[in-house]
Amino acid sequence: MELTVLRYSSGRESTLGLLFLEGVFACYTLEDEQREIKVSGETRIPAGRYQVRLRKEGSHHQRYAQKFPGMHKGMLHVTNVPGFKWILLHIGNDDDDTAGCLLVGDTSITNINQEGRINNSTIAYKRIYPIIANELVVGEEVWITYMDEVIFERE
Repeated sequence: MELTVLRYSSGRESTLGLLFLEGVFACYTLEDEQREIKVSGETRIPAGRYQVRLRKEGSHHQRYAQKFPGMHKGMLHVTNVPGFKWILLHIGNDDDDTAGCLLVGDTSITNINQEGRINNSTIAYKRIYPIIANELVVGEEVWITYMDEVIFERE
């Protein structure tokens, strides 16, 4: 399965994007901002293609197993990102909810006049998570490509 994140707007604190599953729009995304020099927990990952695996350790996994019983099979973990570790896809609304991870949501508030934000994150997560996780459970590979196509940059 191929996932694509098309980053379209970058602000001082966040980056907004679109997530596609096999070329079909699935939801909006939010990440930390781009930085020339990485700051731990405050920088988005570099553009590129990375493998996604299920991570069954850590506090996110434990919380999501309780929050989404029956659905949760492990965290969607973006692996082998140079200089980064534990990059996950999860719920959240703004840059305070991510430490380099990819947040998903059903609505987006642009970062033109304020910092970017996504809403209805749990709804989006509950829709896309089973599709992706089930591919991994049956042994299929899942890859995610992050593309920098920023058309708006707020300074």
